[in-house]
Amino acid sequence: MKIISKNKKAAHDYYLTDKYECGIVLKGTEIKSVRAGKVSIKDSYARIKGTEIFIVNMHISKYNHGNRFNHEETRSRKLLLHKKEIIKISNKVNQDSLTLVPTLVYLDHGLCKVEIALGKGKKNYDKRHVLKEKDANRRMEKALKENY
Repeated sequence: MKIISKNKKAAHDYYLTDKYECGIVLKGTEIKSVRAGKVSIKDSYARIKGTEIFIVNMHISKYNHGNRFNHEETRSRKLLLHKKEIIKISNKVNQDSLTLVPTLVYLDHGLCKVEIALGKGKKNYDKRHVLKEKDANRRMEKALKENY
């Protein structure tokens, strides 16, 4: 498993609960750019349309050696999941007002996979509280390390 892109901002902005592994439908030059590591999922999100899930705003740079048939960089791309999983995710999103956030893009046995997670948005005071806890833990670890 080769990790291509992580969305570090997702854990900061959302409480992430359930994670799902999805395949993704790509065009010819897109997979070549993915293998070169030219992917960004920083501002992307997933949307359910009927019985399909699409990832929106996922940026895959144009392939350097591509010709005039090169792909569009931020087009919507279809994610591949079983129908039962899509229905289950759709019910959770509608009932609990959750968001589908892509957290990871990686290659697994030559195939591009996307990990999406159900997330509930954090308020600004929650984000500050988490940062304070991390800072306090860092200071305690440093103090313990200095004592021993």
